[in-house]
Amino acid sequence: MKRLYYDSDGKLVTGSFKDYTRKTLQGQFASLDAFIKRWKAADRKQAVLDELADAGILWEALAEDVGRDLDPFDLICHVVFDQPPLTRRERAENVKKRNYFTRYSEPAQAVLNALLDKYADVGVVEIENIQTLKAPPFTGMGAPMEIVKGAFGSKAAYEQAVSELEAMLYA
Repeated sequence: MKRLYYDSDGKLVTGSFKDYTRKTLQGQFASLDAFIKRWKAADRKQAVLDELADAGILWEALAEDVGRDLDPFDLICHVVFDQPPLTRRERAENVKKRNYFTRYSEPAQAVLNALLDKYADVGVVEIENIQTLKAPPFTGMGAPMEIVKGAFGSKAAYEQAVSELEAMLYA
């Protein structure tokens, strides 16, 4: 779909946002491996998303051009590096198939499964935000600190579990 938009230099451009994204990010990441390395190295995926937004990537416009329910990671892999995309739901199901949660207690498994469902519905940024524990379905599990301490023992252990969950999502 052709659109009018401004590039990162403020110039008016006519064209597909997919083409603009491909051109912009191929200059920033020399290869798919370089992008994946940067993505996995980020403690918070929001930091990478913010960097890419600063480079002129408009996530909503890109998602609309592609027309699928994709995570920003898959949008970039698909649009820039021609990789077959996975939806957030497909990524979540892949993690569930790996029996990753069996190493955790039952309460922790319930929290991680709910976080995985939240990821499938709304994306990675939400699972990185501890405030997510204040919304359903977590409200039925207790207050955020009760959930963290009861299921994981400490905030650091909870954050480590979320970090590992993200690693499994993008494995």
